Amino acid sequence: MTVKLAIVYYSSYGTNHQMATIAAEAAKAAGAEVRLLKARETAPDAAVNSQDAWKAHAEATADVPEATAEDMEWANAYLISAGTRFGVMASQMRAFIDTLGGVWAKGGLANKPISAMTSAQNAHGGQETTLSSFYATAMHWGGIVVAPGYTDQVIFKTGGNPYGYSHTQGEEFTDEVKSAIGHQARRLVEVAAKLA
Repeated sequence: MTVKLAIVYYSSYGTNHQMATIAAEAAKAAGAEVRLLKARETAPDAAVNSQDAWKAHAEATADVPEATAEDMEWANAYLISAGTRFGVMASQMRAFIDTLGGVWAKGGLANKPISAMTSAQNAHGGQETTLSSFYATAMHWGGIVVAPGYTDQVIFKTGGNPYGYSHTQGEEFTDEVKSAIGHQARRLVEVAAKLA
C-alpha cells in the first residue's frame, strides 16, 4: 500500500512553509504520495496586511490548497508544521485541528503515524512544549507518534530536538537543516509503509 502523506502547515512569514516544502520533497523521493496543504488563515485581513512580510507570504502561497477534513481521511500519515506562539502551536493550526471532530469521532485519525515540526523567534522560544502539546492531541486521535528522536547524527547538529525539527526564524536553511527535515520526513514515510 502506498504511503499517502498529508503535510499540513501554517506559516505567517514563510519559515514553516519552507520546512514543509523540504519535507514534501524528501517524502516524495522516499516513495510517498504527498499533499502539501496549509491551514486556513484566521487572522483578520487588516492584521495580515499591516505587516509586509506576512502579506507577501500570503500572496506568494495563495495557490497552496487549504487542508480539509477530507484530506485527513485520505492520508495514512501526517506531518504537521506550525510556528510556536507562546509555547503552543499557532492558533490557525489549532483552529484547523478543531474542525476534525467528525473525522476523529469516526476513528478516521486513529492508527496513523504522525510527526510534527515547529519554529520560533529564538532558540528557546517554546518549541519543545509546542511539539509535546501537539503530540498530546495526536494521542487523543489514537495516532502513532513518530518523532525523529536521536536516530541520525544530524539531529545533534541542528539543535538536538528529539521531538521534531525546530527552526529559529531568520536562520538559514543550510544543508544540515535540510538533511534534518528530510530525515524526519523519510523516517515518517518508512514507519507509515511498515504499518500500511
